[in-house]
Amino acid sequence: MDKLSQSLSHAMAKQVESGAVPGLVALISRPGQIHVEVVGAKSVGGPPMTRDTIFRITSMTKPVTAAATMMLVEAGRLELDEPVDRWLPELADRQVLRRLDGPLDDVEAARRPITLRDLLTLRMGFGLIMARSSDYPIQQAIDGLGLSLGPPKPRTLLSPDEWIAKLGSLPLMAHPGEAWMYDTGLQVLGVLLARVAGQPLEPLLRDLVLEPLGMKDTGFTVPAGELHRFSDCYMVDPAAGGLSPYDVARDSQWGRTPAFPHAAGGLVSTVDDYLAFGKMMLNDGMHDGARLLSAASVALMTTDQLSPSQRGQAAMFLDGAGWGLGMSTPAEGARGPRGFGWDGGFGTSWRSDPTTDTVAILMTQRMQSMEPCPVYTAFWNTVDAQA
Repeated sequence: MDKLSQSLSHAMAKQVESGAVPGLVALISRPGQIHVEVVGAKSVGGPPMTRDTIFRITSMTKPVTAAATMMLVEAGRLELDEPVDRWLPELADRQVLRRLDGPLDDVEAARRPITLRDLLTLRMGFGLIMARSSDYPIQQAIDGLGLSLGPPKPRTLLSPDEWIAKLGSLPLMAHPGEAWMYDTGLQVLGVLLARVAGQPLEPLLRDLVLEPLGMKDTGFTVPAGELHRFSDCYMVDPAAGGLSPYDVARDSQWGRTPAFPHAAGGLVSTVDDYLAFGKMMLNDGMHDGARLLSAASVALMTTDQLSPSQRGQAAMFLDGAGWGLGMSTPAEGARGPRGFGWDGGFGTSWRSDPTTDTVAILMTQRMQSMEPCPVYTAFWNTVDAQA
């Protein structure tokens, strides 16, 4: 066992032994070598974790959606800077709140339309409010309409057409292109892609990304015959001093096809499936000798698109990194993992680092809070120490 394997094995075993998570799969891929650690169990007191365990990857869905989008751009079916109005008339002629905490009728006309680039860069002008916002009129309206913002809950989702119609009934929180606001832009993008393709989002992703990469276990649903491979998902329960179940595999919300495939956070996957995606991105769009994306598209996706002030708005999420198209990007002074990629709020994480030719992936199922999960920190400290 080489030094990297020893370090990874020790760090990951320590996290499981501490009770931070029931189990995990961690992978580091470098030229000619792949280090994989499979530790613990799929659930507390349950069967052993396996390399082919299926995980809810939540926001690691975003880069997959972005890659499919750029394939449609390359095919000439979309343009990055065209308004979305053609495909999403519900979002035409936007009104914008004058104050985020103001009344819903205190608005002004949007300075320009929302574009496809705005959705990919999360600058459409609508998203999660990272403050105590329950008394904000816009947040009350979001809750009252039953819009799903934040962690995906497949059983409670509206249909795509219902969801976008309700979203379109609300004013924007900021002018398009001016503010970075998390999550909603990529969810809107899923509605747009399905309309452009004339088919539901999952078969579109399967045709463009998943099947060409051999990502056979990645989708919006875990088939009944594969639920034994699915990990339980937990949340931290401070009152109980440990973990409590959030979504149990045997009766999972991911056990049947959702009404609205969540393009920002609905996929499940395995470490090897996502490795194929991470390597394709690292290889400038190539996979097994075939080109899925142009090098120019990959470069654009992995180059920071934000202004300094927008990076400041995103600091809670990006920790100094930049944001490209559907994923975080390297930026001077960033304190998180090196390379480009993204994390999932249920405990998954991926980065591809061209400077070291590394793809690193962590898969576990403990919901993140505002403080980084100790497993996440231990994994990336190990990766960076051996760079």
